[in-house]
Parts: sequence; C-alpha cells; structure tokens
Amino acid sequence: MNETLISAFIIVTCIAVIIQAGILVALFFSVKKSSARMEAIASNMESRAVPLLDSVRAILDDTGPHFKEMTANMADISNTVKSQVQRVDDTVNDLVDRTRNQAIRVDELITRTIDKVEETTDMVQHTVIAPVRQISGIVQGLSVGLTAYLNRRRKAMGNAPGAVEDEELFI
Repeated sequence: MNETLISAFIIVTCIAVIIQAGILVALFFSVKKSSARMEAIASNMESRAVPLLDSVRAILDDTGPHFKEMTANMADISNTVKSQVQRVDDTVNDLVDRTRNQAIRVDELITRTIDKVEETTDMVQHTVIAPVRQISGIVQGLSVGLTAYLNRRRKAMGNAPGAVEDEELFI
C-alpha cells in the first residue's frame, strides 16, 4: 500500500508539474505575443513621434529668438508706458495744483470785490443818500411851512370880498 500510495502521489505530482509546465508555456507565448504587440506599438509611436518632435524642435529653434525679441519689446513697451503714465500723473497733479491756486486767487478777488462794493455802498450811503435825505427833509419842511403860510394868507384873505374858499370850488 505504501508503494501504491507513493506511486499515486508521484503520478499526481507529475500531472501537476506537467500542468504547471503547460501554464508556463502558455504564459511564455502570451507574454511573447504581448511583447511583440508592444514593440509594434512602440515602433509605430516612435515613427510618428520622431518627425513630430523634429518639427517641434525646428519651430522652437525658429521662434525662440522671436520670443526673446518679443519679450524684450514687451519690457520696453512696459517701461515706456510706465514713464508716460508717470508724466501724465505729474501733469495732472500740476494742473490740479494750478487750478487750486487759481480758485484761491479767484475767491480772494471776489472777496475783495465784495468788500469794495460794501465799502462803496457805505460811502455812497453816507456821502450821497444821507445829505439827499436831509435836503429832502428841509425841502419838505419848507414846503409844509410855505403851504401853512399860504393857507393862513388865504384864510386871512377869505374875509376879503371876492375870495372863494376851497370848499366851494369842489362840487
């Protein structure tokens, strides 16, 4: 029995080894096939990529100096714009300062003019209008006095024949 058991074990082991060998052979052919496909894909990619990379390199070689020049030009333009903006800012600040100074001068001029107008009005008030009022008062006083004198005279003459009173004249 031992021999049968050992024989059976050896037969099972042989079958297992043969199966493993078959699996390894199948794996070998599968890997070989995959490797062949990968090599074909790699060679296809290489055949396409090399001309593309060469074209890209040629484009970069051609445009590289232009990009450098464009970058330098952009830097120059940026510096020019900065200086122009600074000049405009200085000009605007100067203009604002001058406008502020002119506004102050105009304000002072208007203030002085208003003060002179007020002084002139006061002077006219004291030198012209006050004496005119006084003269007007004197003239009115004289007018009232003369009217009173003439009315007295009429009344005194009213006793005289032919004198007509004022009341009789109004009908």
